[in-house]
Amino acid sequence: MPIHDIIVRRSNGEPLNLGVYVGHVVLIVNVASRCGFTPQYAGLQALHERYHDRGFSVLAFPCNQFGAQEPGSDSEIQGFCQTNYNVTFPVFSKIDVNGPKADPLYVWLKSKKGGMLGSAIKWNFTKFLVDRHGLVVERYAPTTTPDSIAKDIEAALR
Repeated sequence: MPIHDIIVRRSNGEPLNLGVYVGHVVLIVNVASRCGFTPQYAGLQALHERYHDRGFSVLAFPCNQFGAQEPGSDSEIQGFCQTNYNVTFPVFSKIDVNGPKADPLYVWLKSKKGGMLGSAIKWNFTKFLVDRHGLVVERYAPTTTPDSIAKDIEAALR
């Protein structure tokens, strides 16, 4: 199944077919509000603002599977992102990224680009860059800063 056939849930619970991103470059990130990497929200927002007009978007998926660092409800997560980082990119409904209840999006992403120690997501703020054709270009570790991904985004946007 291509990424553009996958259905995800918006923070209000409504389904969204990722087909709306056909022709766009997206950076998909599992996020958490109480993580040491949480300040990356600022860098993700900067990337979103810098490239959005050229067909780029950050897609954030809250996850509470790593150290229980995303305990809030979907509405609490939205409030946190607005209040602390003025986020304008979509922050979707909280999901699992590993295990038997892993969201189909993350099952697909992991099947396309495994990590250094296997395909499982190891921590919050793992990032996947997907090109305009729905192909996973790169997978980035949580320690990879949003700024350092800019050159890859620019290449995907060409």
